Amino acid sequence: MKLIELARAAQQVAYAPYSKYLVGCAIETESGEVYTGCNIENASYGATLCAERVAIFKAVSDGHRQFRRIVVCTDSQVPGTPCGLCRQVLGEFCGPELEIILCGANDTETRFTFAEIFPHPFNQSSLV
Repeated sequence: MKLIELARAAQQVAYAPYSKYLVGCAIETESGEVYTGCNIENASYGATLCAERVAIFKAVSDGHRQFRRIVVCTDSQVPGTPCGLCRQVLGEFCGPELEIILCGANDTETRFTFAEIFPHPFNQSSLV
């Protein structure tokens, strides 16, 4: 799948000198465009950005607000899932049917929908 290849390529340019945990991401918009991101660490750990948020923010800054699927690649034996902050950001722009593909070492792959990994997001309807 092309999205996996793009996420793996993004993983190769991740900046993770502290954790050594390289993450790459590719997200597909509703219109079929693809944006990639990698994790970017900082000595002030709070300034670190996850690959998922980098990819989403790039797409949003180009005017995209809806997405079909996201791929997240790591080298973990068990594929890593998006962290809580990334799930919250996904919840802002993605519906429950968003396909999430997680890839780990040795071509391991897990698939979920957004609703499966984050069934009760805090979103616009929470503010009413």
